[in-house]
Amino acid sequence: MPSVFKASDIKKLEKLFGVQAKPMGPNFRFEIAMRDPARKLALEIYPKTRIGEGKGDLISVYTVNAHLQLHFCSGYVISEILGEVTFVGESGGKLSGLIIEKQGGCSLFANVDRSLVSGDFTRLGPEVMLSGIALSLTDSILDLPASRSSRVRKARRRSGVRT
Repeated sequence: MPSVFKASDIKKLEKLFGVQAKPMGPNFRFEIAMRDPARKLALEIYPKTRIGEGKGDLISVYTVNAHLQLHFCSGYVISEILGEVTFVGESGGKLSGLIIEKQGGCSLFANVDRSLVSGDFTRLGPEVMLSGIALSLTDSILDLPASRSSRVRKARRRSGVRT
């Protein structure tokens, strides 16, 4: 699996977070902190790293009281309007997404059915709706039929979402 992260991608993330990435060998670390000590985290990106029998991109987040990881990250979407980046991985029709806010918050949605991302959110219970809405930004970078893909990308561009 080719790496998602090049130097230009790291620059895009630096711009969103307003902090410089700290190179750590082939890896990158972003330290995001607000005045409130509970809104502090470190984001580490490990491009092309060994994960089990394969190689892929690993996203690791350290907060005051949690450590979260996303293995085999297949893409990301930056939303300047929301002030966040959504990292996503897909396997077998299931999505996992790790959302990092420039204000120091983070959310993890794991093993989400792919159909929830582009479905009718009003038909879902509130406990399920949030994951579909949160990961819906990634619809623009996931494999889609060509006609729908171009419509989604155009809509995302109009809404200020950068991929």
